[in-house]
Amino acid sequence: MPAYISILVLMLLMISVTFAIVFGVILYRVSTNAALVMSSNPITRSNVRLTVKATAAIINLVVILILDEVYGVIARRLTMLEVPKTDKSFEERLIFKTFILKFVNAFTPIIYIAFFRGRLVGRPGNYVYAYKSYRMEECAHGGCLMELCIQLSIIMLGKQLIQNNLFEIGIPKLKKLIRYIKSKRPSFQEEEREKKLQRYETDYFLEPFAGLSPEYMEMIIQFGFVTLFVASFPLAPLFALLNNIIEIRLDAKKFVAELRRPVAARAKDIGIWYNLLRGIGKIAVIVNAFVISFTSDFIPRLVYQYMYSPDGTMHGFVNHTLSYFNVSHFQEGTDPHDPMYLGYKVEVCRYKDYREPPWSPNPYDVTKEFWAVLAARLAFVIVFQNVVMIMSDFVDWLIPDIPKDISQQIQKEKILMVELFLKEEQGKLQMLETLVARGKEAKSTENCNTHSPISRSRNHKGSSGSLHSQHLDCEGGV
Repeated sequence: MPAYISILVLMLLMISVTFAIVFGVILYRVSTNAALVMSSNPITRSNVRLTVKATAAIINLVVILILDEVYGVIARRLTMLEVPKTDKSFEERLIFKTFILKFVNAFTPIIYIAFFRGRLVGRPGNYVYAYKSYRMEECAHGGCLMELCIQLSIIMLGKQLIQNNLFEIGIPKLKKLIRYIKSKRPSFQEEEREKKLQRYETDYFLEPFAGLSPEYMEMIIQFGFVTLFVASFPLAPLFALLNNIIEIRLDAKKFVAELRRPVAARAKDIGIWYNLLRGIGKIAVIVNAFVISFTSDFIPRLVYQYMYSPDGTMHGFVNHTLSYFNVSHFQEGTDPHDPMYLGYKVEVCRYKDYREPPWSPNPYDVTKEFWAVLAARLAFVIVFQNVVMIMSDFVDWLIPDIPKDISQQIQKEKILMVELFLKEEQGKLQMLETLVARGKEAKSTENCNTHSPISRSRNHKGSSGSLHSQHLDCEGGV
């Protein structure tokens, strides 16, 4: 029990490290954005958002690649502490721990941008600060969907190009070279001996086969990128397909020329990987529903068009989403440094939110439009989730896991196996009956021999008539 508690605490610690790194990247974005805005170069000021987004995404990618390797080693050590009883139990526990750590590592930055960024900023006069005077970062005027797309594309393509392709080919080659250098002998006799080595001896210099778990893990994480946030990055399936086409050939070369021959083992199915894929598929429906309803402006636009638009069009939508703020209500030290920056004194400004104006009885409280949009968003999530789940179950029922012709062939094989088993049992039964009959025949023959005239003449002296009658009786019985 203490071992399981220690493992749980260490797992939570690793996840906390991931959260801390994401928060550090947030601080980097906030500070870098403030520094670039104050730059004297107009080109730098005009490209602040793009620069901050791209550099932060690259930093996230580098951190994810490093932590993936670290978490893989930690997951193996933690699994060894549990001391599983069987190899299958060890492998399943290792896969589960590795998946949890790598999934959190890969998707935490994306989840933050999709569901948390821009929703923890507060409002004018009551901002939320990340550190001292640095405010929490906000989304662009069009929402965080574009930044989510940039972040997802850089992380997904970077992992596929660097980790899935370059590392898979480069690291085995490097290890093979190091092993060859260590075992190489400069003498002429050694070179001549190496020329005469058998194939299995030369294969010893190749990298040992580490199993299929790393390959499955790559596909699981890629499947998460393709399905969880496909609403924000519709090209993800295309890039995944292109990557898999390339990786098929790279893996073929790796398994044939860079790795030792794996030991064949029978398996009923793909094991725990199927449950992970099925779980990601279910979660993907919910995540995409929240991305469409909360990250984009799809629902607010529909609500305005059908509930608040005077003519049923989108004219006036932007003005409808903006609230009023009196600049005199800024907290001390947070008001603009130059009130005459625009050439005139600004008394009221606008910001994106659904809040009451400063002259209302409840200034800066959320309006009824906010609750209407929130209710519409939640209703969309519920409807979208159930519709997609029903369609998924219908397609699953419509297209069986095993094709009909193969299912019929399996049924025929089962029938033939049953018939063969029955024939064998009937043959065994007939053989048993034959042996029993022969046993009875041998016993009766033995009884006749014990009552024969010769044996009786040795024990008793009788008349010739009685001996003759006994001999005839035995012959008749036989």
